[in-house]
Amino acid sequence: MLKTALTAMLLSLFATAQAWAADPLQGFPPAAKGFVRHVLQLAPQDDESAYQVELQVGKTVPLDERNRYFFGGKITEETIKGWGYTRYVLGKLGPMAGTRIAVDPNAPTVPRFVKLGGEPYLIRYNSRLPVVVYTPDDVEVRYRIWSAGTEFKSLEPG
Repeated sequence: MLKTALTAMLLSLFATAQAWAADPLQGFPPAAKGFVRHVLQLAPQDDESAYQVELQVGKTVPLDERNRYFFGGKITEETIKGWGYTRYVLGKLGPMAGTRIAVDPNAPTVPRFVKLGGEPYLIRYNSRLPVVVYTPDDVEVRYRIWSAGTEFKSLEPG
């Protein structure tokens, strides 16, 4: 009887592991109406503590080439109940603001990616779980990988 129960439990655990391997997004809910779920699966690294991911959220907008622009808004981290996974959510893209350098009114506009204002949004590198970002439909998500060098340098007292 105990042997049968143990076998059933092991098979159940194996089936759960197989389901996770088949669908790494199982713990992440689908996007709500008017939103999109963006997914980034990172490549495994030997020392993942030496890496970070920078998320850039924004839109491509036709603008002049001289001024600097940014959108208001904030990415929030949410923990998914029952799973403990982190997802990143931009609830609303705020208004666009920018500098006011005078530009020739006849100058052509060019498509430019305008991101959220403020400091770069850096997250921990973890190849075991996907990076999942929820944004409104018309918002783009871009990323870049930052890596540290392998050499440490000494500071002299001073």
